[in-house]
Amino acid sequence: MRDLMLILIAYFLGNFSTSFIVGKIYGRIDIRKHGSGNAGTTNVYRTLGAKAGALALIGDALKGVLAVYIGQRYGGTNLALLCGAAAIIGHNWPVILKFKGGKGIATSIGVVFMVQPLSATICIAFGLVILFKFKYVSLASVSAISILPIILYFYGRNYFIFGLVLAIMAVYRHRANIQRLLKGTENKITAGSKMKGGL
Repeated sequence: MRDLMLILIAYFLGNFSTSFIVGKIYGRIDIRKHGSGNAGTTNVYRTLGAKAGALALIGDALKGVLAVYIGQRYGGTNLALLCGAAAIIGHNWPVILKFKGGKGIATSIGVVFMVQPLSATICIAFGLVILFKFKYVSLASVSAISILPIILYFYGRNYFIFGLVLAIMAVYRHRANIQRLLKGTENKITAGSKMKGGL
């Protein structure tokens, strides 16, 4: 029962949408009604600028860090993995925002850094190479998260399953982006114009 409560706490931590809050504070907008309609770092960056995007990234990553810490502190590795996954689910499908959340990459960064820092570093480095070469955030994100289960395979079965679940969620959340990439209509990364009331 205690473990279930901690997983639920991690889920509701994930519900804390930094992008939504940054949108309200910096732009006086519901970020889900602008740009791509996604409550995530990239949409905040494109809509409100780099500073707002950085705040969204840091906030979403930190809630992943906190969720894993709670699991590690009170239950050990397996509970930490479950809490980390729950936080990402809460970010992607937040009940308090009518299940309209982000795509989970920033929160996944925080989670994986807490679970296995070296694996996180490798994935981020790979993603940055893809980003700088092709200028597509979605391609970089999907590429980076897709190699996670391969890396975590060497740490054991539970880690592999954890990485696979995170990769599946990320690919699912990016399915529209993947379709646009295949059609050649996906937008490259550019900072959007700052909105009235924004940065």
